[in-house]
Amino acid sequence: MPIFSFKDHEALGKVASVDTTNVIVDVENVEQLKRLQVNHLAVLQSSRPGQHLIGLITQVTRKRGIEEIAIDGIIDQASELNLCRIALIGTMLDRDGKKENVFRRTLESVPEIDANCFSLEGENLTGFMRTLSNVSDDGNSLTLGKYTLDEHAVAYLNGNKFFQRHAFIGGSTGSGKSWTTAKIIEQMSGLSTANALVFDLHGEYSPLVGGGIQHFKIAGPADVDTKRTIDDGVLHLPYWLLSYEALVSMFVDRSDQNAPNQAMIMAREINQAKRKYLEDKGQHEVLKNFTVDSPVPFDLNFLMGKLNEINVEMVPGSRGDKQGDFFGKLARMISRLENKIYDRRLGFMFNGGGDVLDFDWLEKFTNAVLGSTGENGKAGIKIIDFSEVPSDVLPLIVSLVARVTFSVQQWTPSELRHPIALLCDEAHLYMPQRTMADSADDISLDIFERIAKEGRKYGVSLVVISQRPSEVNKTMLSQCSNFVSMRLTNAEDQSVIKRLLPDSLGGFSDILPTLDTGEALVVGDASLLPSRIRIDEPENKPNSGTVNFWDEWQNPVKERRLSIAVENWRKQNIQ
Repeated sequence: MPIFSFKDHEALGKVASVDTTNVIVDVENVEQLKRLQVNHLAVLQSSRPGQHLIGLITQVTRKRGIEEIAIDGIIDQASELNLCRIALIGTMLDRDGKKENVFRRTLESVPEIDANCFSLEGENLTGFMRTLSNVSDDGNSLTLGKYTLDEHAVAYLNGNKFFQRHAFIGGSTGSGKSWTTAKIIEQMSGLSTANALVFDLHGEYSPLVGGGIQHFKIAGPADVDTKRTIDDGVLHLPYWLLSYEALVSMFVDRSDQNAPNQAMIMAREINQAKRKYLEDKGQHEVLKNFTVDSPVPFDLNFLMGKLNEINVEMVPGSRGDKQGDFFGKLARMISRLENKIYDRRLGFMFNGGGDVLDFDWLEKFTNAVLGSTGENGKAGIKIIDFSEVPSDVLPLIVSLVARVTFSVQQWTPSELRHPIALLCDEAHLYMPQRTMADSADDISLDIFERIAKEGRKYGVSLVVISQRPSEVNKTMLSQCSNFVSMRLTNAEDQSVIKRLLPDSLGGFSDILPTLDTGEALVVGDASLLPSRIRIDEPENKPNSGTVNFWDEWQNPVKERRLSIAVENWRKQNIQ
């Protein structure tokens, strides 16, 4: 039976104006006007039977004034203007085929002038929110928490649409952003063949454990020294996995007047080094079609030897030997390359041991990092800790993992493809605005922009997570169709979210600075209703890094804390 059974005398008022998705109601019931709250729900009679229109109250006005209105010669000086502005957001159908009480995010009709409007509260609100929960709980649901409007109604998102259309999770420090992410990860890990990578830049998701979750870290200096490998949960990302553009950005100084020559020589010699490797390994099929960007290992010592030869090459001239065309022009590049190779912080790239030069190493790497739950007996949610990666190469390294993921999906036959999600924490660090990007950032942006635009075709989803949406690349945000916004106190960040919301909901975002910790504004394709939701607490809480300063300053200080810190700093390893 229909959940709404309003009586005419319960009406808040009648429709006075209709403008596309906005309706103005002339409020007759002044007592109800006093109870109305902005961002609460209202129901309007539709011009079609068996339908009600659902709207969001965006403004409530009570205006008293003295106006002289002449009616049949009598002067009426008392006037009162009680108005309520409502943004229409959907239609409630009493019946849709065999289903009863179906909510749709479409407007199949608009209210007529003088149509009744009702405030949605009490039992009617409870019935509507529970119906909404039941409709959403269709087996594809992702639970975030409870609706603020009705704490008994579970707030479900459509899991398919959330990942198909990309998503953004944002909020100021301490607003509950990590909790929300942890809650989503927790539910993903319970799916039988889940597949996702979580880019954890500060190790805050290390407490998340469970059968569907496994942890990796990018090798630090101590991991390189102890020869830890993928089997130990330690990842090396060898130099030969980098694209040609990425290698050039690392080894060639763009300000050097010889940079074009150096880049050209790099392309030629890397190609030759890869050719030699394939010939030595007898990989004749790959030899026919490989390019400088193909993920083929090559010997760095062989490359360095060739570059040094070219840099000091003498060629026959009319009066004996003379300096070659590139004599001395590669010196700065060779020096830069040597510095990178001997930089212990970059050991994960240059000191992975002989294993990373095996032709089969890439398959082992992809099986471990990109395999879904159950494949090779591994868990499908892989949390990758990038905390020991130097900040100057961080965008390059994070985007390298993303590029490997996208490339594997792209080259997988469509009938064999299994979707994978990339949860990009602290996204502003490697998806900055173009105006703030350097050459390494540009390469990272190119990769992530391509995933944002084309990922859906290949089963790659992006979940962009950041405390500073104003610093995240605009292309990335514009491709996100789902927004989970926690409290945002910065005006620039608020304006970014406001611009991305539908015009009719522009005022809805005004609550962003007033949201409580753990509360979120959820808008998008995955949510049936633009809603304010209180996020449920995850079973395993991330290390958010929030310290109770006042309490800690009253506790005894730990022994040897500074000497241990200095020792760890020197060793580049936290004991």
